[in-house]
Amino acid sequence: MVHLSEQEQLRREKLHELIMMGIEPYPAPLFPVNSNSAEIKEKFNEETKEQFADVCLAGRIMSVRDMGKANFAVIQDSHGKIQLYIRRDDICPGEDKSLYDIVWKKLIDIGDIIGIKGYAFITKTGETSVHVKELTLLSKSLRPLPIVKEADGQTFDAVTDPEFRYRQRYADLIINPSVKETFEKRSRMINSIRDYLNQAGALEVDTPVLQSIPGGAAARPFITHHNALDVPFYLRIANELYLKRLIVGGFDWVYEFSRNFRNEGMDRTHNPEFTILEFYVAYKDYLWMMNTTEEMLERVASSVTGGTDVQVGDKVISFKAPFKRISIYDAIQEHTGFDVSRMNEEQLRSVCRQLHISVEDSMGKGKLIDEIFGAKCEKHYIQPTFIIDYPVEMSPLTKKHREKQGLVERFELMINGKEIANAYSELNDPVDQRERFEDQVKLMERGDDEAMFIDNDFLRALEYGMPPTAGIGIGIDRLCMLLTNQPSIQDVLLFPQMRPEKTQQSAQ
Repeated sequence: MVHLSEQEQLRREKLHELIMMGIEPYPAPLFPVNSNSAEIKEKFNEETKEQFADVCLAGRIMSVRDMGKANFAVIQDSHGKIQLYIRRDDICPGEDKSLYDIVWKKLIDIGDIIGIKGYAFITKTGETSVHVKELTLLSKSLRPLPIVKEADGQTFDAVTDPEFRYRQRYADLIINPSVKETFEKRSRMINSIRDYLNQAGALEVDTPVLQSIPGGAAARPFITHHNALDVPFYLRIANELYLKRLIVGGFDWVYEFSRNFRNEGMDRTHNPEFTILEFYVAYKDYLWMMNTTEEMLERVASSVTGGTDVQVGDKVISFKAPFKRISIYDAIQEHTGFDVSRMNEEQLRSVCRQLHISVEDSMGKGKLIDEIFGAKCEKHYIQPTFIIDYPVEMSPLTKKHREKQGLVERFELMINGKEIANAYSELNDPVDQRERFEDQVKLMERGDDEAMFIDNDFLRALEYGMPPTAGIGIGIDRLCMLLTNQPSIQDVLLFPQMRPEKTQQSAQ
């Protein structure tokens, strides 16, 4: 049995009364909207009065002030809020005022969606408003909104409980206008990146989400089952290997905004489902990719925020190119005092113990170096910094360094202490690639559940010949966190993953 609060029960009774009066609480969807709150507030004046003499708006009632025979109300549409002036004699011009007294006074609630027709005017207090001549109920709200008070341009009693906000994003968007702004900026950010890549001649493509082998990254996958084929499938952890197949096939520059899935922990920078931009360019290397990345991000920051200096918490981060570059070995030595460039696995384990870094027996040399960097170095790189030239053990899909033995041509872009992008001069030697995959299998046998599988079809594609290629993956959600000054990845995902609600909670 569904438990209803007193307010919810009262609203259902009002719904029943409306129906008994012959008022349809959920009428046909067509309503001839011809303006919006922002347009009226921005453009209405004495010179444009005729333009706004017959406006038609629709929106959600956010507040009501009862003045007896008249009311002031505020409605919110997709563009913002605007005040309404509603007189009983306008709504009910005849002798019978009961419709106004019963419906508007008693049966209409905050949260209801209404449509109005009227004209714009400016009140004695100087507020642009709409004088309502006709009013139509478009949708009765059966659940009360949390009350948020506003005064003098400030918001009071805003709903900040993450459990409520993330689980009921629809309500969060209604009562916290800044949330909508975050997602509008996210859309501008993605469109700006897309414009940059399209203007450069890149081709946007789609690759499979369901994959027979989870390749392209070191991560634990989600597993599902295909009933018709009776085989396991994996939700993709990356789209890298499919995009490289397209480079083999003859495309010079391909990209994809990829929804990826990793069966791992959740925290303020990790969600099991997330968005990555990956692009691959033939006949380029990681040095070219660094230049391209900083140029693109400088442009995107300006597009989203209006400048290259971005406020992130209590810091100001500059996206102005060029970005700093430092090798991972130099970064570790700078922040720990240890030169790990020539250490073997046991020596690295000893360093981890001295630095009080917890590691597992299944970790090989690459993972140990990664743990040291993550624990002791990552947090220091607040301004955009390219960490370059990784050891080969950390990078099974990366081309060996043209000058430095034991290293690969790879960089990670660190901003505000977190990885934002990962890029390589891509490995295109099929023999070397097979050996790297086999090394990953050995790590898997040791218990590393993030080690890569052997993708024989990808190896077959490489055997046809892949041109020298540069590739990158950019974390769209983390980049959005920076450009919108949000502290958690859940704040830039419309519907982040949550624990299932308890039965009693979900019924309420």
